[in-house]
Amino acid sequence: MDGPAHINDPDAGHSVMGDGGAQNGLVLGNPDTVHQIAPEFAMSVDVEDYFQVWAFSDVIDRSSWDGFAPRVETATRQCLEIFARHQVTATFFTLGWVAERFPGLVRSIVDEGHELASHGYDHQKIFDQTKDEFSEDVSRTKKILEDISGKGIVGFRAAGFSLDERSPWAYDVLASAGYKYSSSSHPIAHDHYGDPSAPQGPHCPIDGDPFVEAPVATATVLGRRISCAGGGWFRASPYAVSKALIKKSRQQTEGPLIFYFHPWEIDVDQPRIASASPKSKLRHYLNLSRMVGKIENLAGEFRWGRIDHALAPFGLHQ
Repeated sequence: MDGPAHINDPDAGHSVMGDGGAQNGLVLGNPDTVHQIAPEFAMSVDVEDYFQVWAFSDVIDRSSWDGFAPRVETATRQCLEIFARHQVTATFFTLGWVAERFPGLVRSIVDEGHELASHGYDHQKIFDQTKDEFSEDVSRTKKILEDISGKGIVGFRAAGFSLDERSPWAYDVLASAGYKYSSSSHPIAHDHYGDPSAPQGPHCPIDGDPFVEAPVATATVLGRRISCAGGGWFRASPYAVSKALIKKSRQQTEGPLIFYFHPWEIDVDQPRIASASPKSKLRHYLNLSRMVGKIENLAGEFRWGRIDHALAPFGLHQ
C-alpha cells in the first residue's frame, strides 16, 4: 500500500449549513448541493462498556466480560436523549459484542436518525491481530450490525486509534470488507497511539481507491498539535479551552471536525476497578461528574451531524 494521498477537492471542508432537515447534513439527492448541506462538525460515540476499555485490558480479560453487570445500554440511551434535546445526529461506533447483547439499542440508534458504524467485535487493537484475524473481525462485526439494524455499515473506528504503521494492510482489509471510511487516526504524539506527522484532515490512504480516512480533531498551537477530539482530553480541559481549540481546529483543517466520547464517560456511578494502575484510574475516572454538562454545552453550541454525511463532499455517498 502506498502512502496517504490528499483528496484533490479545493472546496472540501468549507460547507455551509442548510436549514431544516439539512442542518444535520442529510444529503438530499443532488451531489452538486453536497457542499451546502454537509455538516462542518461531526459527533461520534464509541459504544463500549466501562469494563471493555483499553486502560483496563491488562487487568480484565475478555473471557470475564459476561461476569460484569452491563451499563452500556443505559448510558448510551442517555447519549441519545442528550442528542435529541439538541437536535444532534451522530455516528455510533458500536462493538459487535455489545450489539449482539443489546439489539434493541442498536435499532434505537438507527431509528433516531443516527449512523451505525463498526468499532470491531470485542475491542481488539489492530496491531495485536494478524491480517486474517482483523479481516474476520471487521467482516463479522459488519454482518452483525447490518443484520440487526437492516442498514448498510460503511464506517469503522479502530479500538484505541490503533490503526498505524504497525498494520499497513489494515486499510486494504477494510476496503475489501466493504467499508468506505475509517475514523481511526488521532494525529498527535501519545504514549499509546498517534502520529504527529499524519494528515489532520480527510485523505485517501489507498492509492487509486476512494476509501477515506477521517482523523479526529486536532489543533496546532505554537507549532505543536493538541487534541481537541474529546475523550480524556476533553474531560481534563476546562470547557472554555476545549471550545477555543475546537474553533481553531475547524479554521485550520480541511474537512469536518470530528469529536468523540464514550457512554461510560457520562456514567458517574460505574463500579471502580480496584486492580487498575493509578495511571489507568486517573485517565478513566478523571472529571466524570462534569462530563454530562460539558457534552450538553457542546451539543448546544455547535451544529453537529453524522460522519458519513460530513464526508459527502469527499466523495462518500451511501
